[in-house]
Amino acid sequence: MSTHYKTMRLILGDQLNAGHSWYKEKNHEILYVIAEIHQELNYVVHHCQKICAFFAAMNAFSQSLEKAGHDVLYLTLDETSGYQSLPDLICVLCKRYNVKGFEFQRPDEYRLREQLGKVYLPEYIKVSEVDTEHFLLPFDEIKHYFKKDKHHKMEFFYRKMRQRFSILMDADKPIGGKWNYDTDNRNKLKKDDLPSIPEPLLFGHSTKNILERLKRHNIHYFGKEVELLFWPVTRKDAIALLDYFCAFCLPKFGTFQDAMTCQSESQWSLYHSRLSFSLNAKILQPLHVVQRAVAYYENHRDSISIAQIEGFVRQIIGWREYIRGVYWSNMPSYAQKNQLNTDKELPDYFWTANTKMQCMKSTIQQSLDYSYAHHIQRLMVTGNFCLLTGIGVSQVDMWYLGVYIDAIEWVEMPNTRGMSQFADGGIVATKPYAASGNYINKMSDYCQKCHYNVKEKTSEQACPFNSLYWHFMIKHRDKVERNPRIGMVYRNWDKQNKAHQKATLDRAAWCLNNIDTL
Repeated sequence: MSTHYKTMRLILGDQLNAGHSWYKEKNHEILYVIAEIHQELNYVVHHCQKICAFFAAMNAFSQSLEKAGHDVLYLTLDETSGYQSLPDLICVLCKRYNVKGFEFQRPDEYRLREQLGKVYLPEYIKVSEVDTEHFLLPFDEIKHYFKKDKHHKMEFFYRKMRQRFSILMDADKPIGGKWNYDTDNRNKLKKDDLPSIPEPLLFGHSTKNILERLKRHNIHYFGKEVELLFWPVTRKDAIALLDYFCAFCLPKFGTFQDAMTCQSESQWSLYHSRLSFSLNAKILQPLHVVQRAVAYYENHRDSISIAQIEGFVRQIIGWREYIRGVYWSNMPSYAQKNQLNTDKELPDYFWTANTKMQCMKSTIQQSLDYSYAHHIQRLMVTGNFCLLTGIGVSQVDMWYLGVYIDAIEWVEMPNTRGMSQFADGGIVATKPYAASGNYINKMSDYCQKCHYNVKEKTSEQACPFNSLYWHFMIKHRDKVERNPRIGMVYRNWDKQNKAHQKATLDRAAWCLNNIDTL
């Protein structure tokens, strides 16, 4: 490797886009730098599988660039341990390789963009920021779709994206006659459905060297350690997982999109694609994923209905792009929003899964074992519990950001503070997604094996979600009663006799005072 380069280009761990225009031509005057950096492991405690997946994917990408003929410098924690921050490392490398230009792709996290925007380099070094060439909505157009502190309906944004990219469209009309089939995506898995759930496609990448580095540098992490990482860390892996999803999961994806079960440990991902890590690390492009899935649907309409593919498309070109727009149009103040003034401590069982609530136990254990839970588990089980109990939103943020393999702040924060915790006051969600045990029972089989009784509200055996739901609704009545989607809830409460109301709130008070023992 040369000691002199005209330009140094930084590649962050979530910028593993092999199709980026940077790589169209080989130029030995350009040095690409990919680094395992201590600061990225310390701002929040991460699941060990998340760290291993990113480091393995970064290393694999580095090797692929080298194989393609590019000059690449890959730095492990061993080489970066002496640097307090990313800017410190950049300054040293620019000097070491005598570069005249430093280039980076726009970070998707506000803190990193701020950091890179303030890197102090000598005046003779030209600093340039380029687009990541990943998202469907160009960064400069976000301001045309999203305004700060204002709610924008996702459905309208989604329709514009469908039209713009001609996805599932027949001229200017949606295929099937409807834009959204969400009402068809809410089926519960029945006992007879369980045997047909496909087992997830797993990979086998060694974590030995990465785990040794983490321990050598005293990196604090949590979650289940695995010898072989089963997540996709190369483009080849990711495409194989996408094809597996299309063939085996897509035919029933929409139908059971919101379903949950604890009946089969070997089928823990149900019909979900598990492509979010590959997408968020930019190993896969969203348009490529959608087009490939739509093409499969079009060739298999005899076995895949429009409701299945539409639900999948909506997640990627609708929700994912929408959440990014919310993030960038509202940062940095969004990170401070706490509309409900929550401040309670996160219970210990979020780190151990040692709780008698079966829904929480199953969801948290799965999260600790696989660094994964699907959107309804995150929203309506752990998220719902934190909302109802008033857990401090910053603590909730940090747990979600650390535990899930696909969690990067731009996608995690609006989903947590907005959709899950209603901390943004309605920028994302039009109402708090609060629910009693009845919803969990409706969408899962968790309640069948639970210590608590989902049908009871006031007894010692009553499902905590039931009384906590009413406590939450009464506590925040002044904030949400006028919401047209919630008004009926209070009319139902007001019809209950005073003794039953008191017993329900007393049970909630006991649950809150004894939250660590639930």
